[in-house]
Amino acid sequence: MSKTLFYNYPHSFALESGAVLPEFRIAYNVYGKMNHKCDNVVWVCHALTANSDVADWWPHTVEKDRFLDPDKWCVICANILGSPYGTTAPLHNNPATGEPYYGDFPHYTIRDIVKAHRILADHLGVGRIHTLVGCSVGGFQAVEWAVTEPDRFDRLSLMATDAVATPWTIAIDETQRMSIEADATFGERRPDAGAAGLAAARAIGLLSYRGPSGYNLSQRDTESYPAPRRAVSYQRYQGDKLVKRFDAYSYHAILDAFDTHDVGRERGGVESALGRIKARTIVIGLTTDIVFPPEDMKMLASQIPGATYAEIHSPFGHDGFLVEHDQLNALMLPFMK
Repeated sequence: MSKTLFYNYPHSFALESGAVLPEFRIAYNVYGKMNHKCDNVVWVCHALTANSDVADWWPHTVEKDRFLDPDKWCVICANILGSPYGTTAPLHNNPATGEPYYGDFPHYTIRDIVKAHRILADHLGVGRIHTLVGCSVGGFQAVEWAVTEPDRFDRLSLMATDAVATPWTIAIDETQRMSIEADATFGERRPDAGAAGLAAARAIGLLSYRGPSGYNLSQRDTESYPAPRRAVSYQRYQGDKLVKRFDAYSYHAILDAFDTHDVGRERGGVESALGRIKARTIVIGLTTDIVFPPEDMKMLASQIPGATYAEIHSPFGHDGFLVEHDQLNALMLPFMK
């Protein structure tokens, strides 16, 4: 078990957009302890709606003899900027007004998220990091950080991700934003504004996460009409489930931030930026992932010096990295030795 901790950064935090947060708070979790050499830190960058409690959302990873074994590693995960799980976000109070930001939360980028990670790492006394792990949009953060501070990492693991937000991933995000904006309550200054739109956005997102093979395997009805349609109830259940733990302002802002991802911006392009990475790198694709298809993952691996490519076979699409624990551990355990 790991208790969520908080670090309050008392200084102004300049964002890439030119806006400034007068201060910010970052939530994080730590599993295990740093050894006396301080060379056993594994930093995990989480995805869209996850939190800093890795064991909560990534089953059978933070366990004995698994690749995030807390008896061996000091595993750290920080909640991203703009997320409702403890780090400064749209529902937090704006010090200038004493009221929540809501839609006035300043625009921020993947680089701003990584900048916050770096501040926390320095505060915790974490210098060199043994392995940096990033899945999905957590991989956006990981590749950005590995390029920003190439000497900080021994190993880098990128799963179902990319070096840039492609038109395809941006289109998925925009469709979800359109759903939120179609909710007439979005924009009202209250925590539950846009809830129906958020539920619809989540349902749309799940289509891309699981894909046809995942749905056809897990949501097929056992009886013909008029039996209940499992796929219908599943979509509504997942939408309502997210509304209970997230808010539309945070979701909308995070999607905006993800679309800024371009590791090659102001660095001479993607290939030039990826050439800076010094960490031993493994890039892991998923056979049925339609968000970050295997061909894109192979291209990413080919552009990182010395990187190896591996693949997880799963019918569950992009979500396969959350489901196929045994295959994942079989790849990660030898990589981290």
